Amino acid sequence: MGKTYAAGLFAALASAKFGTETAYADSSFNFSPFSTNKAAPSAPVNVPQPTAEVPEKPKVRNDNPRTTSAGFDPEALERGAKALRKINKSKSAKQVFDVIKKQEETRQVELTAKMQEFKALQAQAETERQRVVYDEQKKLAQQQAQIKSQMARYEDELARKRMQAENEHQRARNQELVKMQEESAMRQEAARRATEEQIQAQRRQTEREKADIERETIRVRAMAEAEGRAHEAKLAEDVNRRILVDRANAEREKWIAAINTTFDHIGGGFRAILTDQNKLVVAVGGVTALAAGIYTTREGARVVWSYVDRILGQPSLIRESSRGKYPWSGFFSRAMSTLKGANGGSATKSEKGFGDVILHPSLEKRIQQLANATANTKSHQAPFRNMLFYGPPGTGKTMVARELARRSGLDYALMTGGDVAPLGSQAVTKIHQLFDWSKKSKKGLLLFIDEADAFLCERNKTYMSEAQRSALNALLFRTGDQSKDIVLALATNRPGDLDSAVADRIDEVIEFPLPGEDERFKLIKLYLVRYIAQAGERKPGLFSNLIKKQQQKIEIKGLTDDILREAAARTEGFSGREVAKMMASVQAAVYGSEDCILEGNLFREVVDYKVAEHQQRRKLAAAEGDK
Repeated sequence: MGKTYAAGLFAALASAKFGTETAYADSSFNFSPFSTNKAAPSAPVNVPQPTAEVPEKPKVRNDNPRTTSAGFDPEALERGAKALRKINKSKSAKQVFDVIKKQEETRQVELTAKMQEFKALQAQAETERQRVVYDEQKKLAQQQAQIKSQMARYEDELARKRMQAENEHQRARNQELVKMQEESAMRQEAARRATEEQIQAQRRQTEREKADIERETIRVRAMAEAEGRAHEAKLAEDVNRRILVDRANAEREKWIAAINTTFDHIGGGFRAILTDQNKLVVAVGGVTALAAGIYTTREGARVVWSYVDRILGQPSLIRESSRGKYPWSGFFSRAMSTLKGANGGSATKSEKGFGDVILHPSLEKRIQQLANATANTKSHQAPFRNMLFYGPPGTGKTMVARELARRSGLDYALMTGGDVAPLGSQAVTKIHQLFDWSKKSKKGLLLFIDEADAFLCERNKTYMSEAQRSALNALLFRTGDQSKDIVLALATNRPGDLDSAVADRIDEVIEFPLPGEDERFKLIKLYLVRYIAQAGERKPGLFSNLIKKQQQKIEIKGLTDDILREAAARTEGFSGREVAKMMASVQAAVYGSEDCILEGNLFREVVDYKVAEHQQRRKLAAAEGDK
């Protein structure tokens, strides 16, 4: 409404200034709209009132001014026109216009200031907008980076899942290939077995045909020889007939005379016996008593000897023992060893090492401490401690057990676990006989069971027979308490297969690993002396030079310790038994040469061959383990 009023006022002022139209005010003019300007002068303006009132024309009322075709309110224009007419009639019109002009200028200045302020606000708003745009762009870049990172992670997850699926697919294919290979191997094995059976059948058929041919050849040869002999006999038939007739007559006369003489004596004896009743009774009784005595003596001796063998003899399970089969066995040898021990003093006690067994220093110290502890246990009548030796084959478990018994002053007996299963129902009886025999040792006995896992394995095994379970229970019964007479030493390559109750009886567990490089070097030097340097030497004896043939001694050339150490380094993974076999092969190679000389090149060749053989054996064992 105010804007329309101001527009009408300015239009009226413009019309009055240029004289195009004269405006008249119908009523008094009110300057209240301009009184709000603080910059305008505050002096009142006296507007003269018109002297005579002009009668007003009746106005047309417009109840809806916004509905005109012009689209504006004419009342404001009319009021402006009235105000202009009053101003024109007033004496202070010029002052009024000046005041209005000043007010307008002041308003223009205010509008300019407001415009500048608006522009400053607009610039600030633009700066704020640009900052907001920058922040939005920054957030958008961060969101895009985050989206890219998420996309990368998603793609990586997809690639990982795809790779995992490919791996699973490849694994399934590999399993199918392995299954197909196994089936192919089984078919090939079946075909090979069928081929071998066919070859064996053909071989047996060939052998039968060969035997038939040989029998036919022998028969034909015999017939030819018989025909030849018959022909020869036929040629000399007359001579042979006369000789045979003369010889038969002579023999007949001699036998007739002998028979007549014999029957004369027998007939005379029978006649004497038959005619004398007492002699007949005595003869019959003597013959009967003689037959009965012979039979009774034979059967009684057999029964007595079986009883003595069962009571005093060595059990059948024992393969090797320092004790004799009977108490009187080896009396002379024990007496000689006692004399030698008396002459030699304490040589045995001061002896170091374990003979043919070269052990690691820490293991050798442990065995020596165990031997001393066992000897002291026997002297103080304390219970013995049972032992378990485990490790690869050929590492010296049996030899150490024998040496341990000797150093601790005990008797020694060796049995193998594989001998128990063939006994069947007799195994329990034999186990009890073994322990009864072991307790009869005055020194105490070290019972060494080699390959103990053969019958001391877990009792829940499906392949274990009832007789084996009974034998295991019998051994557990006899070893339930600590013994003062028997040291039980078990040796096995598979300690995990032993029954838990057997493992509970063990007090000392000792591992026998494969020899290291230093131990292998010592073993090579030991067997070099035994198989090479001392080969061909005879033991001192009275008839040794007459009975045995003189052997050729081996000459060693250029075999230094460096070569031996090189061989020890190359034989990684060899056991002590394999080292001994290698040196025996070296001896065989030397005897197979022309000059019987051991040189470094020959020694290296044998070592290369044995190392290759060892590696091939390991590959075969690994292949069998994979199957």
